[in-house]
Amino acid sequence: MNNRLFSSNPVFSGWYADPEARIFEGRYWIYPTYSAKYEEQLFLDAFYSDDLVNWTKVERILAIEDFSWAHKAVWAPSPIECNGKYYIYFSANDIQSNDEAGGIGVGVADRPEGPFRDAIGKPLIDRFHHGAQPIDPHVFQDEDGQVYLYYGGWGHCNVVRLGEDMISLLPFEDGSLYKEVTPEGYVEGPCMIKRNGLYVFMWAEGGWGGPDYRVAYALADSPVGPFERMDTILQQDPEVATGAGHHGYIQIPDTDEYYIVYHRRPLTETAANHRVVCIDRLIFNEDNTIRPVKISFEGVRARTLGANGQL
Repeated sequence: MNNRLFSSNPVFSGWYADPEARIFEGRYWIYPTYSAKYEEQLFLDAFYSDDLVNWTKVERILAIEDFSWAHKAVWAPSPIECNGKYYIYFSANDIQSNDEAGGIGVGVADRPEGPFRDAIGKPLIDRFHHGAQPIDPHVFQDEDGQVYLYYGGWGHCNVVRLGEDMISLLPFEDGSLYKEVTPEGYVEGPCMIKRNGLYVFMWAEGGWGGPDYRVAYALADSPVGPFERMDTILQQDPEVATGAGHHGYIQIPDTDEYYIVYHRRPLTETAANHRVVCIDRLIFNEDNTIRPVKISFEGVRARTLGANGQL
């Protein structure tokens, strides 16, 4: 353990991307994609920290050997604690049509570090609905306890409601299982925050392998929108890094303090999979609009978790 005051960016070594961030059991957790060729993306690692500065790696929290239907391209994990268990939703196989096996799977474990095992023996979502490729899941629990799963690639975003068992889909009031909520400019990587009664929906735009990858957002009164694009909040800085996008976030409990956890590409790199995970401040205005994120090399100040989320 060192005594650094700031996390620095990237926050840990290695090529990783698509980070989801959580607070589990009084610790910060980051669950990223292992950024490599699809044929090599066969597992997931996780990282935990007590202060946002010092991170410990837990290897292979999920392995493809435990999911009989998956064979490559494991990415974009999104975990949640529910029913005394930990569930993780992830993409696998990068299917290009309904004729291929794969989609969004769900694993279950007793601990945040896994090991996560196949909860249902098949993908939870394995078909294209409303044109959305079944990738990039993001799990979000509303204040009333209802859990939603946002997902989708190929320029389309859907949302489904998860049943209380976390491994089945619950119809909406109109009887539908899948609702399209695609905002203008959406490409992939959905993310939801609820703040002051409004739904803050964010997503990635541009090409994931290029420098113009970025994040935009919308505000709505409902978890199913409509979401009208407001502005770009995260993007490249020619003096820091390119390809900044596909993010998660951390909210310090009982505070209005937020951090954005995202991937970007160092200026020295051009290879698509050479991506690293970083943390910077995510700052809201009083009206729920978001200030543009200043991506940095310094990262964020050390922040321990205590009673009521205070230092």
